[in-house]
Amino acid sequence: MTTTTITSKGQIVIPSRIRKHLNIKSGMRFVVQEQGNKIVIEQVDQHYFDQFAGILEGTNATEDLLKERKREKERENKKWSKS
Repeated sequence: MTTTTITSKGQIVIPSRIRKHLNIKSGMRFVVQEQGNKIVIEQVDQHYFDQFAGILEGTNATEDLLKERKREKERENKKWSKS
C-alpha cells in the first residue's frame, strides 16, 4: 500500500509504481467518480466507452438527432411563413 497527499489545489500524485504498472502517461484523460466513500479514477479509453455500448439499444443517436433537426427546421419554416 502506498499513500499520497492532496495539494491545496486538490491535486494528488499517483505513485510511480502504479503509473508504471498501468502505463499511465502525461496527458492521459481520466473520469473521476464518487462511489459511496470512495473515489474511483478510470482512464477514458475505448474500454471506458465500450461499457456504454448497447445502453440505447435499438436506437441510432445520429439518425435521431438528424430527424429532430429536420423537425426543428420544419417548425421554424412554418413559424416564418405565418409571419
